[in-house]
Formats: sequence, C-alpha cells, structure tokens
Amino acid sequence: MFSFLLLPQMATTTLSFFNSASASLSPHYHLIFTALAFLFSCLIFLLTQKTKSRKLNLPPGPPGWPIVGNLFQVARSGKPFFDYINDLKGKYGSIFTLKMGTRTMIIISDAKLVHESMIQKGATYATRPPENPTRNIFSANKFTVNAAVYGPVWKSLRRNMVQNMLSSTRLKEFRSVRDNAMDKLINRLRVEAEKNNGAVWVLKDARFAVFCILVAMCFGLEMDEEALERIDQVMKSVLIILNPRVDDYLPILSPFFSKQRKRAMQVRKEQVEFIVPLIEQRKRALQNPGSDHTATTFSYLDTLFDLKVEGKKSVPSDAELVTLCSEFLNGGTDTTATAVEWGIAQIIANPEIQTKMFQEIKMTVGDKKVDEKDVEKMPYLHAVVKELLRKHPPTHFTLTHSVTEPTTLAGYDIPVDANVEVYIPAVGDDPRLWSNPEKFDPERFISGGEEADITGVTGVRMLPFGVGRRICPGLAMATVHIHLMLARMVQEFEWSAYPPGKMLDFTGKLEFTVVMKESLRATIKPRGDTVQL
Repeated sequence: MFSFLLLPQMATTTLSFFNSASASLSPHYHLIFTALAFLFSCLIFLLTQKTKSRKLNLPPGPPGWPIVGNLFQVARSGKPFFDYINDLKGKYGSIFTLKMGTRTMIIISDAKLVHESMIQKGATYATRPPENPTRNIFSANKFTVNAAVYGPVWKSLRRNMVQNMLSSTRLKEFRSVRDNAMDKLINRLRVEAEKNNGAVWVLKDARFAVFCILVAMCFGLEMDEEALERIDQVMKSVLIILNPRVDDYLPILSPFFSKQRKRAMQVRKEQVEFIVPLIEQRKRALQNPGSDHTATTFSYLDTLFDLKVEGKKSVPSDAELVTLCSEFLNGGTDTTATAVEWGIAQIIANPEIQTKMFQEIKMTVGDKKVDEKDVEKMPYLHAVVKELLRKHPPTHFTLTHSVTEPTTLAGYDIPVDANVEVYIPAVGDDPRLWSNPEKFDPERFISGGEEADITGVTGVRMLPFGVGRRICPGLAMATVHIHLMLARMVQEFEWSAYPPGKMLDFTGKLEFTVVMKESLRATIKPRGDTVQL
C-alpha cells in the first residue's frame, strides 16, 4: 500500500519507465537503438556466449533484439506497462522473461509461485538488484529500508522503523495527529465544495491530509499549510527526477544523459538544503524541551539521531537522515491517497455500498464523530477496505526483488543479476482464487465466506503490501489511515458523480502509484449538522 514503501524510492524498481501510455520512445532513441543493435549485436553475442559456462534455462518470453532485448516491443505497444504484462501473461503463463537492455526481468503472476519465492524461500529473494549510480545519491548509497540490499544495514533500518515508529503501541500515540488531520480534511472538502457548486478533487484533498499526518510523525513539528506545501514540492521534485531513463537499461547511452544527471545532482542538493534545517530545528527542540511550541513529544527523526547500524561506525549523517525522512514521507502519502480515491469512486458507482457504510457508522457511533476505536467495530467498513485493496492495489508491482544466490522457480533458473517482479493484479483477479473477481463486492468477506490474509502468511490471495521479508513495514499505518479517512468522509458527506449522472472510468494510469486515468472529481452533499466536532 501502499505498500508503504511500495514507492518511496523509485530507484529500486525498473518498471515505472513503461507504466504509462506515453512511455513510447522518441524517434531519436529508436535510431540510437537500431544503430547499436546492428553495430554491436554480433560482438556482444559472441562475447557473452564465450563467457557462459552453461546456457541458463530462463522462463519463456517474447524474442527480442540483440542488446536492446524487448525494449522496442514494450515501447511500441502503446500500452501501459501493466497492460502489456497482462497480455504476455495470457501467452507465456504465470512466469516469463523480458530482456530490457542489459537487464533480465522475470515476471511472476501466480499466487503459488509468489508464496514459494517470497515466503518459503524468502531469504533468497529478499535483496535488491544494482541500480544506476545516479539513483544512489537519492538513496544515500542504498541507505533506506526500501533500497538496502538484504543484510545488516537493511535489518537495522527496518527494525528501527517497525519497532520504534510503526508498532501498534507507537501508532496509538499519534491518534491526536490523525484526528486533527481528519478535521482539516473535512473542513477542506466543505470549503472547496462551497466554492465549486459541491465539487471536490478527491485525490488532491486526500493526499494533503495524509501528508499532514506523515510530516508531523516524521519531524515532530507542527507546520502551517504553506510550509507543508513547500515540503511537498520538494518531495515531488525528487520523485520526478527518479523516473527511469533509457540509460538505466542501456548504460552505453549514459553520455547522452549528462544534463539529466546534472539536474539530478541539483535536485538532491535542493532536497538536502531544504530538509536539513528541519532536522536542526528538531534537534534544538529535543535539547531544549518546551522551547519550540510547534514540537510534538516524539517523531521518527528522534529514532534516527543516535541509530546504531550494524557494520557502520558512525550514526547517520545529515544526508542519510534526509534520505530516511524522505522515504518515510513518500512511502505512505501517494499510496494511501490513491486507495482513498479508488474507494470513493467505487462507493459512487455502487451507492448501495455507500448506504451500508453510512448505516453501520450511524449504528456504531450515532451522532458523534467517528474515532479510531469506533472503526474497529465496523466489519462492513473492513470488508470494503479489503475489497478495495484486492481490486485496486495502489501499485501493480511490488518493489523489485533480486536473489542472493542462483536458484530455481517452477523449473526455471533465476540468476542473481535478474530483476524479479511480482505482478499484483494477477493474484487479486485470479478466478481460481476468487468468485466473480471482476466485481467489486465487499459482501464476499462477510456472507460470501471468502477470506484474505493481506500479509500472505497463511497463503497468498492478495498482496497490496507485498509479502515476505520485504513486505511493506507501514502496512498497519496505511490500513489505519484508509479506514479512518473513508469512515469520516462517508459520515460527513453523501458522495455522487460530478457532473451528476456521469459514468466513472475505472481505467488506471501510472503516476507514482496507479491512479484513476481521469482524476476523480466528485459531488459532495453534507449529511446534516449531526456530527459533534
């Protein structure tokens, strides 16, 4: 979900370059690729054949060109990458290979294979592949929970994040932060609707509310809207610059991207210069309790100042602190907001679901404002969120995995230099696992008798947060946010299409997450002044 980190460091995934309909290559790149293919293909082919001790038995896949592999097919398909993969799945089965320049990409789309690789052989599949050195500046040389290779650094960083920040006990300490953010969200929606004949932009408002929560949790500082928007712009600049480039797949083309590398260095410099003062402000607040009225009692940053990482002699540097804070913010913002957008779209398209949600809220809390403790008593709401995560996982691929040693899966070789990609929708839409998987039906989890362990421990049937050792550490936090936001939004407003009667388009497109192709604008109608704020 959002997979908390299903997105924070896009440098750890190679899929995004192809994940939009506009990801076709320019004629300039086509000419470069064509020339390279004909000039160097024979040489590369001979060299690689001489150095291989045996031919690998890779999963099947579409034939490609020497050097560039399947880059042409992907680019020329004119489809979002996840649609292209879905087509290949029908032809090649539940495990297949794409050659993307110098990278070998192995796609897994079957629940049993996911369980075997990510859970039964979890330690073997728990690392990350190498990446373009330019990307490493944003991950502080892979010093993040998401990007770190499997080993002591990753274990230290993840343990700190989970135990000291994302445990159920610690999450409860931020209830007031979430409550304030929800009040701001409701007021923001109400004001926007009053100015626009009842219309609101769902993703934008949901995203701002989540970002407010994460900034407070990360830095331990309360900030006004202007400051929050400045931080958000810095984070967006980083995400944009991390969009994969052609030289990620064909390093021989690196000389053509010197301007892009220079721009990346500049964005990193701006990121550090903006966030380091926030880090220093938090340090002063801790050293002089009560001196900063904007400081909260605890933050994620507090856990990092004196963090001891196995194999590392010093505590994290300022640059590393910037990277870890950025990961925390980016990991949970867009994923959660995306889920809320899809959720509101589904209750608009299925008004009977919205009615049942509101009735459950009324029965549970009456006229008072929904609280997190109340949410725990709402089984229908929980069913709606499960179905939402099954049908609309915010990302269609988990972060890229790699194996720590050569292994096999389904009888095929999985080499250490391969990118192992898990295609999430294929599991959630599998008719062998789900009845009428194409239908959005929360009742399947109530009267239908279907079950879903979103952690995958008891079996893989859906994996919006990934599964195994690299499962999203922010799973618990993400689900708290989604449940609470949907409950408050449905309690306060009746949701319908804008303009009235419009049929919603449930086609997805990739931005940072898989959002609605046409961003959701909805009409809201206050349900009455019954909620006691």
